[in-house]
Parts: sequence; structure tokens; C-alpha cells
Amino acid sequence: MVRTRIAPSPTGFPHIGTIYQALFDFAFARKHLGKFIIRIEDTDRNRLVPGAEEKIYEALDWFGLTEDESPRKKNGKGPYRQSERLPIYKKHALELIEKKQAYYCFCTKERLKEVRTMMQAKRQIPMYDKHCRNLSEEKIQEETAAKKPWVIRLKVPENEKIRVIDGIRGKIDFDSNTIDDQVLLKSDGFPTYHLAVVVDDHLMEITHAVRGEEWISSFPKHVLLYRYFGWNMPAYFHTPLLRNPDKSKLSKRHGHTNVEWYQQQGFLPEAILNFLALLGWSHPEEKEIFSMTEFIRLTDLKDLKPIAPTFDLPKLEWMNGEYIRNTENSKLKNQIFQFLQKKYPENTIEKTVPLIKERIKKLSDYLPLCLFFFGQPNKYDIDLSPKKEIFRHTTDALEKVQTWKADAIGAAMQETAKKIGVKNSEYFMVLRVAITGKKISPPLNESMEILGKEECVNRLKKF
Repeated sequence: MVRTRIAPSPTGFPHIGTIYQALFDFAFARKHLGKFIIRIEDTDRNRLVPGAEEKIYEALDWFGLTEDESPRKKNGKGPYRQSERLPIYKKHALELIEKKQAYYCFCTKERLKEVRTMMQAKRQIPMYDKHCRNLSEEKIQEETAAKKPWVIRLKVPENEKIRVIDGIRGKIDFDSNTIDDQVLLKSDGFPTYHLAVVVDDHLMEITHAVRGEEWISSFPKHVLLYRYFGWNMPAYFHTPLLRNPDKSKLSKRHGHTNVEWYQQQGFLPEAILNFLALLGWSHPEEKEIFSMTEFIRLTDLKDLKPIAPTFDLPKLEWMNGEYIRNTENSKLKNQIFQFLQKKYPENTIEKTVPLIKERIKKLSDYLPLCLFFFGQPNKYDIDLSPKKEIFRHTTDALEKVQTWKADAIGAAMQETAKKIGVKNSEYFMVLRVAITGKKISPPLNESMEILGKEECVNRLKKF
């Protein structure tokens, strides 16, 4: 059975890159009737943020990427938080010690810093100098009896070519002499990512692992661990890093990496997933708009491309607008009502949806366009004080309109403009600003029909 996973760290807000990874994991698992797992990597205790784990679940639920197994959906492969698996990591680290494939290191932080500085001065790759690699059993016992802090390091073979296979890039060869003797178990008993990811993926029976390309340089360390433990490896797929249009990395420094930012802006989750799917993957028919069901049916991890895709926000806005236009009016009304936290009358929103559906790209575009429906404007795009004559004649005409419908309202105003000799362009601009406060608004006649006769006449009489 196909088993995929994401392993986010609860160290801050949910990152859009995590959703990108989860999308492909989720879709691939669903396509093959497999399982999608969430594992929480909470071993970096200094960076944990209270409530961050719950935010991860909330974000994935919002996107509909709900998992089959996780800390909140326990199964036989758990625990699913790494902090609850410490005895498992220690057991496996000690197994490597027994097999002479790992070793105790007693070097102090000061010594490690000194070695690093020396190597940098020689323009060498900063690596551990293997000082403790060949300590005798007597020396190890002496150091442990003295209660000196220790870590466990991976024993990387010397003068060997280590080949890794990435499902996107193919075969990649590494010189083992350039690979550090990585710390596997820290002095506080917590594992590093390298030991934990291998042990967890094996014990949780992960078959396909999707992660960012920044882990390619560490890939040979993981290959060695699988070899030392005698385990079969999952298929690895290293997705390219998402980049801004200026080619810089899409990092947490940019506000639009935060999932909550997209929620606050009024993006639809299905539109975001559609957009993310096209970052590194192409629809066989070159479609740009397609459903999640269609994506699940067509996607394959091997079809991902290694070229770093550009995270183009204007394209996402366009795509979101397309999704809005294809949404049933009743559903869009509910989405806007919920987005506005139920603070505005639902029946008014329902009436205005047909007027603005073609004009907005995000749910947050609604209120700036429609605020005048919920109260008189408090500022106006142009000075209306010299236009008193227009307002006097127009209020007289509108008060005589018997059937308050858009067509009748428009006809009365057209006749008034002709009667007082004002160009239609100027006349309707003045009335639009008087009613809505803005030069650009939803269709004026239809807006006035929704506002009602009394409200419209009162707004004009104000001037």
C-alpha cells in the first residue's frame, strides 16, 4: 500500500510550502488508495511555538488535505510526535554503535567551534575532524564515567562514491569524503532530523517521501543509514524550491508564505491548490483550471520537474477570480458572509452578488466595492458641491418613479440628463459618486434598485 507523509515542525505559522508538499503527498496517496500521514517533528525544543501544531491541522483542514493518521488520528504506527518517540531513536542509535557504524563523540562546543573556524580559514568545507571516531573502549568508558556529555555520530565511510536516486532528478553521486560524520543523537537525548526521518519513515512504512530540494545534500547520509540498518528505502522526490518572481527563495520573511494571509485576503482554498499543482507539474491537456478530483486522477510524482517554479501572485489572483466566477451565487454569498464574519446583512449580500461576481478576484475585494450598500459614504471621490442643480432635478424625477426597478430608474435619469443638457458621462459620474462615494462601482441602476427609493433620494438630497 502507498503511504505518504508530511512532517512539519510546529515552530511558527503554517507555511504555504508545507501545503505544496502536502498536496502532492495527499493526491498521490488518494490516487493509489493509500494513506496520508502527518508526523510532527517537534525535536527542536527551543523553537517550538505554543498552538502551532493546532494551526497546522487547521490549515490542512481548510484545504481539504485531511490526513489518515496523525497525533489526532492515532493508528498502530504511532506515536506521531517525535518528542514521544525518544526511546525508539536511542535504541536505533545504540544499535549503530554496536555495529561500529556510529560512535560516541565527547567534543565540547568550544572545540567544535575552533575546528570549524580553522577549516574556514583554510577555505575547506566546515566538517567535524573525526577526533572521536577511533576512541578505544577504555577511553569511552573513562569519559562516560566522568559524566562528560556525548553525542552519537554517523560513521561515514571514507573514499567511497555514494549514489542516491531522486525520483525527479535521477541518479546523483556524492564523494563520501565531502560528507560530515553527522550527529544522530544529541546530548539531550533528542535525535537530529537525519536519524529521526529514517527511523520514522521505516517504522511508519512510508513508501514515497516528498521533500524540498534543500535536503538533497543530506540524502547520502540517509542512504547510509538505510544501508546500515538493512532496510529498504522509500522512493524519494525532492521538489524544487518555490521562488518569488525575482528568483529569491519564498521564505517566512515574506508575508505571503503564511497560510493565514491567504485566508485573510479571501483566496479560495480550491483555487490555491489548483495554482500550487501547476508549480512544477503540468496538466496533460495543458489546462490551467481543473478540479482536485481531476488532479488526483492525473498526477504522478515522477512527472514533477526539477526547475524552480515562480510563485506568481497575480496569476493566483486571476485564478481565484476564475473560481469565484464559476461559483454558484448562493455559495458565493455564503463565502462572503462568512468571510465578513457575519457582520453584514446576509440578504443584502445575496442581492449584490450578481452585480460584483465578475468584478472581484478575492473575497476581500467585496467590501471596498460594496460598502455603500451598508451605509452612506463618508467620503467622495470628487467634489459634488457645484452639482446642486443636477441633484435637484434628479431627485424630482426619481420621486416620480412608480416601479423602483433598474430599467425605470435608468430611464428617469436618462430623461433628466437630456432635459438639463448635461452629457451622460458627466451626469452619471456625478450620480454614481453621490450614491456610492466612488467613480468606479457596481452597475449604478441595479445598485440603486437594491438600495431602495427612499435611501437613494435621501442620498441625493444631501447635496
